[in-house]
Amino acid sequence: MGLLDQVAGQILGSLAGDGKATNAGAGAIPGVGPVLMQAVIALIQNSEGGLAGLLARLAQGGLAEQVASWVGGGANLPVSGEQLAAALGRQFMEGVSRQSGMGSNELAQGLASALPQVVDSLTPDGALPDSDVLVQQGLAALSGLLGSRA
Repeated sequence: MGLLDQVAGQILGSLAGDGKATNAGAGAIPGVGPVLMQAVIALIQNSEGGLAGLLARLAQGGLAEQVASWVGGGANLPVSGEQLAAALGRQFMEGVSRQSGMGSNELAQGLASALPQVVDSLTPDGALPDSDVLVQQGLAALSGLLGSRA
């Protein structure tokens, strides 16, 4: 198994809650399908600076405590769809909504449940990866796995 497959397997396994590689695909988070996972991936990829840029934007938007919990060890603090939408801005959310095909409210609520888990999975050592290239490669591999099982 290649490095990218291992990263994608770890992400999917973490999302399934077992910490192991899984073939669960988009069903890894109950109630979250491939469209929402693609929206999470688009959100990270469309953020200036990738994952680090997205997290900085959320922190500046009043979600610093939540973001720190997603990256660090321990439990992930919850966030509401309204908080995410306010932190990211209406225009940005509308762009991701159009790209994903999801309604704005549905997207915000879905991101509120999925984003903390995905960020937690992408930061297994409690810190952002040294290179955003690795995050992008992991997301691309995850996207490919979701696409092949959707």
